[in-house]
Amino acid sequence: MRRCKILLLAHQGVANASIVGQLKVSRPTVLALRSAFAKARMAAVTGIRRRMRSPAVLALGFEQRILDTARKTRPGDGSTHWSVRALAAHLRVSRTMVHRVWQRHDVQPHRVERFKLSNDPQFEEKVREIVGLYLDPPDRALVLCVDEKNQIQALDRTAPILPLRPGLPERQTHDYERHDTTALFAAFNILNGKVIATCQERRRSREFIRFLNHLERQLPADQEVHLIMDNDCTHKSAEVQRWLKPKRWSRFQFHFTPTSSPWLNQVERFFALITGRMIRRGTFHSAGELEQAIYGWLAQWNGSPAPFIWKASADVILDDVRRCKELTRTGG
Repeated sequence: MRRCKILLLAHQGVANASIVGQLKVSRPTVLALRSAFAKARMAAVTGIRRRMRSPAVLALGFEQRILDTARKTRPGDGSTHWSVRALAAHLRVSRTMVHRVWQRHDVQPHRVERFKLSNDPQFEEKVREIVGLYLDPPDRALVLCVDEKNQIQALDRTAPILPLRPGLPERQTHDYERHDTTALFAAFNILNGKVIATCQERRRSREFIRFLNHLERQLPADQEVHLIMDNDCTHKSAEVQRWLKPKRWSRFQFHFTPTSSPWLNQVERFFALITGRMIRRGTFHSAGELEQAIYGWLAQWNGSPAPFIWKASADVILDDVRRCKELTRTGG
């Protein structure tokens, strides 16, 4: 409205000084609007104008000093990492400047991620073998990722759950009552995402053999089956080897992931999915109730399964692992 009044008075021939006095605005405002109207016409009135401010310019080398201090040093008070305010006070600059530099170079000292490198002497061979099954599975054969999620606890909250409300998340008490546990044995089909699973009381070789027998009954009798699993002693025991030989050896082939490499087994991703969506926030009064909930969720999943799409080749994985090992040696 004020812009329109300024332009209307100017169109009527009123002097700039008079416009300033009548509308109680500054002289630069009047001059800037008249100049903008002469160039852009009505866009000067209806458009949103932003004041152009030149960004603060850091002295030569000072930006690198901010980065080097954040990456290569620690605060003198014994803290493990720098905060924006702590580093700004240490270097005697504004915290806005430190934040801008960190944001520009994607430096996040407050975050930490964990990793574990495998020392398996056959690491490369096993990676190529398993990734080959993912990217180029054999014809007329099944590839199943197998593992167990052990010690799933049936937890009962000590107070009713407060439901989700606008502005508030669902709330649970921090304490709970423990009931019994169960172990989920699962085989994830990499082609269609379907899962064959059973819940058992414990996780031992005898329960694993029981699960293998269940798999054998569920799968077509004339189909070759490749099972991808970790190096747990449950999977390599003498009882399991006796189960394999001699009649099942040609049909069931075991492929073991490298040590400390659960990320190569796709069933681990499925376990994370069922944990996040159903188990972690669930309330169960007994192990039986927990198992029924798991079976119900699995039935829904198998009604419209979704496979995980593996994209990384063995060469890409091996290059990443090799680079990570080099960084651990050099401290980079």
